[in-house]
Amino acid sequence: MIPQDKLDAVIARFDAVEKEMQTASDADAIVKLSKEHAELKPIADAARELTAARKELADAEEMAAGDDADMAEMAREEVATLKERIPALEERLQIMLLPKDKADNAPVILEVRAGTGGDEAALFAGDLFRMYQRYAADKGWKVEVLEASESGVGGYKEIQASIQGDNVFGRLKFESGVHRVQRVPETETQGRIHTSAATVAVLPEPEDVDIQINEGDLRIDVFRASGPGGQSVNTTDSAVRITHLPTGVVVSQQDEKSQHKNREKAMKVLRARLYDAERARIDAERSADRKSQVGSGDRSERIRTYNFPQSRVTDHRIGLTLHKLDKIIAGEALDELIDALILQDQTERLAAMNDDPS
Repeated sequence: MIPQDKLDAVIARFDAVEKEMQTASDADAIVKLSKEHAELKPIADAARELTAARKELADAEEMAAGDDADMAEMAREEVATLKERIPALEERLQIMLLPKDKADNAPVILEVRAGTGGDEAALFAGDLFRMYQRYAADKGWKVEVLEASESGVGGYKEIQASIQGDNVFGRLKFESGVHRVQRVPETETQGRIHTSAATVAVLPEPEDVDIQINEGDLRIDVFRASGPGGQSVNTTDSAVRITHLPTGVVVSQQDEKSQHKNREKAMKVLRARLYDAERARIDAERSADRKSQVGSGDRSERIRTYNFPQSRVTDHRIGLTLHKLDKIIAGEALDELIDALILQDQTERLAAMNDDPS
């Protein structure tokens, strides 16, 4: 049971933020307060609802013990109803009070790479990227392609993009992993179903305070950008390759004609990869004794299958199958999968918290 003083503290903090918003004049302070207000409001509303239900229960129990038989009977019915309702309210609030991942509101670097399956894998990588692109548009997020290596058949060997908006990483973080497709390729004359795959990585972009990169740890090479077949596509050394010597992480960018812009983009991707690696290391230490089924972040893990002949999508981590592939691949129904994954993660974390004797 959530202690009442914790509920009172949540409500008091929300009321204090509302009061500060009425008198604040500094622009930065207003933005900060508005953000906290938006985050606290649903929690404070739930805390008030639970507090009111507990008071109603106490009043009903007192009435049930009274001398008026008719009133006591009505009160006992109310007690039974409230005792069913209150645990559900408490569980919902407990989930809302779970520690937030500070990266949830971060923009992300989305990387989609063709895996096994040749041209069909490249086409599928293109399908996946467009799925996320349409999903982002529906959310009002901004998508900027950083680097793209197109295949000869219209898909992508790999593509990187920056996605900015509200709660981007919070919504997309469980998309990392191997996505498998089963369908009849356009080039297949026998009508046989082929299986191919693409890998998705969703990397939160760190703030400057999150990760520091020592310039002395970098080796920066410049070269001429190349197009399909390796031919040079411009006459200046505008492409940039950055190697982070301590970790061996290598990032290349060549989409821009300006060396400066390519370096800027490469540093953005490098920072995201190093930050992601550090998050993974910390998570591994924290969960050495309990690996989350949903949030393991293992990108070699097959997480989802898209079966076109049966119009079904199955997420293997939570055993959820939806027969609406066309709407999911169009980005329209992707929220149904994402909401289920977030709920499963919250349930696991709540169970772990309740099982922790500390």
